[in-house]
Amino acid sequence: MTYLRKGTDRGFNDSGWLQSHHSFSFSSYHDPEHMGFSVLRVINDDQVQAGAGFPTHSHQDMEIISYVKQGAIEHKDSMSNIKMLPAGEFQLMSAGTGVTHSEYNPSSDNPLSFLQIWIVPDTQGVEPGYQQRHFGRNSGLTLIASPDGRDGSLSIHQDACLHHLLLEPGMQLEHAPLTGRDVYVHVVAGHLDVDDQCLEAGDGIGLSAVGQLQFSAEDEVEALVFDLP
Repeated sequence: MTYLRKGTDRGFNDSGWLQSHHSFSFSSYHDPEHMGFSVLRVINDDQVQAGAGFPTHSHQDMEIISYVKQGAIEHKDSMSNIKMLPAGEFQLMSAGTGVTHSEYNPSSDNPLSFLQIWIVPDTQGVEPGYQQRHFGRNSGLTLIASPDGRDGSLSIHQDACLHHLLLEPGMQLEHAPLTGRDVYVHVVAGHLDVDDQCLEAGDGIGLSAVGQLQFSAEDEVEALVFDLP
């Protein structure tokens, strides 16, 4: 089965201080045809205006990943973390039994652009946790999150892996997930061919029981690749 989600068809919300595109149903945007893919529940493409942000609010039993595309996030939470998350870094917050946090754009001039991703955990009621790391910008696939935290990746409470894909123009790459796995690809920037399906920034494609994937870049490409149960 192939699930194609065009960026131009995503839900959209404009709150003035926040413009958000929703790949899947979220908040006031509800579409029963787009409730997530496997355990991937949310991909929000958010732009936060200068000096604005999300005031303190709570989460429970969710693995929440943030990736900053432009600007920086000022993060504070009930685990006593006070962090700055700059462009290019990944953050993973395991909400577990419950956590409150706020996320702000500290700039007085420039907008903040980031992806907010929710993955449903395989275990509820875990101790909340916070992780943050910059993985560099190496061509190919870089492991960002995994259930065992291997190779320095962020440790997630789910049988899922997140890879950061960077390709130069004309570059090709094969990816072979374990047999029977689902894969979801979200294009951050550029034009990417996934098994001859042409995608552009904001597009996503979900593939069930994947054997092997072929990635081809028309131009400089950045994407997120989710290996899912």
